Amino acid sequence: MRTLFIGDLHLSADRPDITRAFIDFLDSQLDDVQALYILGDLFEVWIGDDLAEPFAIDLAKKLYRLSKRMPVYYIHGNRDFLLGHDYAQKAGITLLPEIHCIDLYGVPTVILHGDSLCTLDKAYQRFRRFRNLKLAKWIYAHLPRNTRQNIARNIRSKSTQSNMQKSVSIMDVEQDAVAALLKSTQTVQMIHGHTHRPDIHEMKSSSGVALKRVVVGDWYEQASVLSVSADKLDLSAIPFEK
Repeated sequence: MRTLFIGDLHLSADRPDITRAFIDFLDSQLDDVQALYILGDLFEVWIGDDLAEPFAIDLAKKLYRLSKRMPVYYIHGNRDFLLGHDYAQKAGITLLPEIHCIDLYGVPTVILHGDSLCTLDKAYQRFRRFRNLKLAKWIYAHLPRNTRQNIARNIRSKSTQSNMQKSVSIMDVEQDAVAALLKSTQTVQMIHGHTHRPDIHEMKSSSGVALKRVVVGDWYEQASVLSVSADKLDLSAIPFEK
């Protein structure tokens, strides 16, 4: 048996090919899987459970059927941080805190989306702190539909423009933040997404303990899947079917 981790699918009505690839993945890649973790940004943007697009509603039905076979866990990303309990219930997914520790086949592991580790991006971290305020979320949820849609479009546009101007180092995780989180959670392995840079990083703590940081990639051009079993860790890129 194995456990799978994915993230950064950025599903949207504009990219039905990614949605099809995800559904194919759910149908064909989970025979010996005991749990699926989605580490944020399943959707390109989420403006409220009450405004879920038709493809997202259809996907919820698919995930709900899957949840009858295995647990499906979900950590919010920076694009879908407003995904709420109503959609989670319809999809049969379990919402986890933004930083969550698990015992992964005997290995103490911390899982998260990863944006909180990009501490050199000061402007984004300020926005992140604001958007996490309960009051900010409450106000946004009670805005008219058109207003929420306009805000989402503006955020996406500004995010794209801002990222084009930022250096690679600013948009990546900061190593001190990684080390601090591993230490504070007393874990030796970290799994996250967000940076769209799939890789397995081997490290050591200041005391010489072997550490590992695994980054799952995005699904823009191909699927990125981390498969973990008791004796193997495999980060794979799966081409989309033509």
